[in-house]
Amino acid sequence: MNILHFVLALFVILGLAWLVSFDRKTIRIRYLVQLIVIEGLLAFFFLHSDSGLSIINGVSGFFGHLLAFAADGSDFVFGGMSKAGLAFIFLGVLCPIIFISALIGILQHFRILPVIIRVVGLLLSKVNGMGKLESFNAISSLILGQSENFIVYKGILADLSSRRLFTMAATAMSTVSLAIVGAYMTMLEPKYVVAALILNMFSTFIILTIINPSRPGTEEPEIKLEKLHESQSFFEMLGEYILAGFKVAMIILAMLIGFIALISAVNALFATVFGLSFQQILGYVFYPFAWLVGIPHADALAAAGIMATKLVANEFVAMIELQKIMATLSPRGLGILSVFLVSFANFASIGIVAGAIKGLSEQQGNVVSRFGLRLVYGATLVSLLSAAFAGLVL
Repeated sequence: MNILHFVLALFVILGLAWLVSFDRKTIRIRYLVQLIVIEGLLAFFFLHSDSGLSIINGVSGFFGHLLAFAADGSDFVFGGMSKAGLAFIFLGVLCPIIFISALIGILQHFRILPVIIRVVGLLLSKVNGMGKLESFNAISSLILGQSENFIVYKGILADLSSRRLFTMAATAMSTVSLAIVGAYMTMLEPKYVVAALILNMFSTFIILTIINPSRPGTEEPEIKLEKLHESQSFFEMLGEYILAGFKVAMIILAMLIGFIALISAVNALFATVFGLSFQQILGYVFYPFAWLVGIPHADALAAAGIMATKLVANEFVAMIELQKIMATLSPRGLGILSVFLVSFANFASIGIVAGAIKGLSEQQGNVVSRFGLRLVYGATLVSLLSAAFAGLVL
């Protein structure tokens, strides 16, 4: 992707964010430019430089070891089916979520995660122009995921302004949980998954700087991070996190069965009536965006259909669809598309985020529901922006 193409993509994506901005007059250009430069440097470092690629490969290798340990548990229960390549989605993609969820629980129990959230969140607040709450939330969303993340802030949720709540919900939709990163790595090249985690965080700050700019002098709420499962013993906590991981895996399993079956039925219906499948039609709609972020012309139409699938279904369904055409895509197109897919930006996430907040504060959950379309719109722009930065350096 040449510089002019990237500048065009940046202009269009930021312009689309500007159209739905809550307050265009308070957009702080200095922070916007600062974040764009930082993300550009990070994209170059992690996807182009030898040292950055070494770090990415190291992180990928670490998750590879975790997946191997998870496979030992699956093989014990299912008699070596995983090694035989049977039921890959269930055994190789979903079951590892249980093990990684348990590891996150252990780090949480020994108060390691709260320290990481505070330290990294404080550093981010120095460069993104946002408050400490928003910066802490960006890190905790990545570590804990869409649902459990908000429990950490339950003591202050009810007192947050609608604008601040929007930022927290948008961040949760624009990132992914570490618990399912391993699952993504079984379907995408691991280095793109790791790079997307970093790029998405800064893309989120950029898009939110335009859609929901922070106002200088806004009062910062006193942040008291709740201690999850404070009264539990180690083994009580461990059992709960293992079951929570299993629950997440089963929810994803159910959604995959339902969405893939529905897409298959709708594709057959559209093919009969219009001569084109539903995904092919969506591909034409998303084609300009695929080209915009730098996906080569030969790959753009097929990639656009995958991008649209992610929006209307979820990223897992899109990744499964990508498996079918992966061999036909160029390395550049595959890399850009992979970065785009690593986020929770889809319509189903509206209900997940709103439901999680409603469980803690019904009134605030209703507020988030009213923001639903703007949230998924912003989160999709985040994915496009991260993909554009990937296209700049690949």
